[in-house]
Amino acid sequence: MPTAALSHQPPDDTDMATDMHLAVGEDIDVLPRIFEDAINLAILRRQLPTDVQAGVNAQYQTDRGLSFSWLGSPGDALRADLRRRLHVPDACGALIEDIVTLAEAMAFLFDTDTVGLRLRRLGDVMCPRFHCDNLPVRLVTTYHGPGCEWLPEWAVDRRGLGAPSPSKPEIVTDQYAVQRLGTGDLGLLKGSGWVGNERRGLVHRSPALGDGEQRLLLTIDPA
Repeated sequence: MPTAALSHQPPDDTDMATDMHLAVGEDIDVLPRIFEDAINLAILRRQLPTDVQAGVNAQYQTDRGLSFSWLGSPGDALRADLRRRLHVPDACGALIEDIVTLAEAMAFLFDTDTVGLRLRRLGDVMCPRFHCDNLPVRLVTTYHGPGCEWLPEWAVDRRGLGAPSPSKPEIVTDQYAVQRLGTGDLGLLKGSGWVGNERRGLVHRSPALGDGEQRLLLTIDPA
């Protein structure tokens, strides 16, 4: 299971994997399960290899920020642009290959020639409120820092989603139910833009950051 912010069992000993429409595993075969109607989150658990971690660490050897965006076909052009834009590029070969491989995998999985990719070093919380993305699907992985937080369906009151208002109920019905992706994990998050999933998009948010804490976040969308 993904790392939980706090350990807690769902009501009535509900099978969490079924109740949360979750697929999780340590093999790449878990990711295509996002096409199953009941699944709105597929997680590939992984530990970053040492050479990839070295490239990640290199992004913190300077005070300069990092905000990289790409829209196009994954491959050599993306590889070259990453090499131009990443800090300490000579230390980043394995990290670049990991990013390109993930972009190519997304293009293959969703049968598209184009992906939208963003790699950002974040010192502030990007999306602190629980929400649901109005897009079909997004791959999320955190190379450094805490991962994306999400809620099982049994702990969500969807009437509270959207712009905050005093008249709306709290989104989270059980504060102990918040789950978190591990650093390095790959998460495929199905949004409300996926046909047939309009009312069941995964509810998630950016994690809180401590003083001086940062994240290196990669997101990839099929385009």
